[in-house]
Amino acid sequence: MFLQRILAGAGLVAAAAPALAQGLPPDVEAALARAKFPRDAIAVVVADADGRSPPRLAHRATAQVNPASIAKLATTVAALDLLGPAFTWTTPVYVDGPVQNGTLQGNLYIKGQGDPKLVVERLWLLMRRIQGLGIRTIAGDIVLDRSAFETVPQDPGAFDGEPLKPYNAAPDALLLNYKSVVMTFVAQGAQAQVQAEPPLAGVQVPASVPLAAGDCGDWRAALKPDFSDASRVRFAGAYPASCGERSWPIAYWNAESYSARAVAGMWKEVGGTLSGQVRDGRVPAALAPAFAVQSPALAEAIRDMNKFSNNVMAQQLFLTLSLQQRGTGSLEGSREIMRRWWRDRVGGEPPVMMNGSGLSREERITAQDVARLLQLAWASPSMPEVLASLPVAGVDGTLRRARGKGTGLAHLKTGSLRDVAGVAGIVHAASGKRYVLVAIANHPQAFLARPAIEALVEWAARDQ
Repeated sequence: MFLQRILAGAGLVAAAAPALAQGLPPDVEAALARAKFPRDAIAVVVADADGRSPPRLAHRATAQVNPASIAKLATTVAALDLLGPAFTWTTPVYVDGPVQNGTLQGNLYIKGQGDPKLVVERLWLLMRRIQGLGIRTIAGDIVLDRSAFETVPQDPGAFDGEPLKPYNAAPDALLLNYKSVVMTFVAQGAQAQVQAEPPLAGVQVPASVPLAAGDCGDWRAALKPDFSDASRVRFAGAYPASCGERSWPIAYWNAESYSARAVAGMWKEVGGTLSGQVRDGRVPAALAPAFAVQSPALAEAIRDMNKFSNNVMAQQLFLTLSLQQRGTGSLEGSREIMRRWWRDRVGGEPPVMMNGSGLSREERITAQDVARLLQLAWASPSMPEVLASLPVAGVDGTLRRARGKGTGLAHLKTGSLRDVAGVAGIVHAASGKRYVLVAIANHPQAFLARPAIEALVEWAARDQ
């Protein structure tokens, strides 16, 4: 309700009224014409960030469109409002049994609670904390409690046929390193050295591959990788010497066993021994945590999430909303929380939100609704955190390669799917004004609209 009072005081609630259609700026029209892209396949709103004036530009503002990763803006703003920018995730660790001469006579439990940033470095620190309890050997099992999130069977290749892309990793209460492996190749002498992080127990990765002459080009294909065996990586090809050093992040091809392999591999890496196995299970109700590791604050997590459009982080955050309010993270629970939040804070009929990341063909929202969401964010106490999380045009994140006169003048969340291209965020204009800008194209060749979107950002920044 605090944000509603801010909005009412600033006159932003009035921005919910339908915007009148307007002609697109000449530079934008020209860019669309050059690309032979239909103007009725793009929705646009440019309006004062404070919402005190009618929109500067509105074109198909009330058309329902698929926002792709622009949907992360709703997840971001809602999470900052409901959880607070200082919110952190905790991962408690439990010890069931006495420790005698460096040996835990029982099981060790690790309970996942949705931390999206439990990456290699922090997993290593968690293992060192276990050793700080005097444990070097575990006589029982390491039990992974992943019950905080409801699990739904998921085919990682169902969305776009790219099951090895890290962005297709499924959310998990105990998400470790985004369920991904980073393979680094370094050309040295007649071979390329290969290193894989994190170390996965029972998975063999070649220590080196042969070098080949020629351009770097599609070096991944040149390696002729074979990931058909969950316990072994094979390369039938060679690594181009001209590539120097390259890294390849890849989703582990047997996702169900990833967590167990990563925990067992890291425990061995720090010098620990395990008599039992790493398995899934539940923490006994009577146990109290021996310690808990804490994630970076939400304000930091959303920077990683939005700058690089990390889908699994967004889904973790989305599920955390229902975990915090209802005790279990579920898609339907979080959808209901988001719908209620939207009605209370933004107003009007909520958009169709599926998983918080935008990695969906079903999500629908209007450009006008995105603009109102951005105006809400601009008026909120968390505005600096929202703005800092967005890529800066031509500077970093998913907009690092953007060119044009809008470079450095816009904080914009990008959205890109096979049939979607768009941006939404804040443009800093020459007059000193701040505008919310939304441009979303839905079309089988949506990528053709990108020059027109860049022209729109430049037009907004010129403030003429």
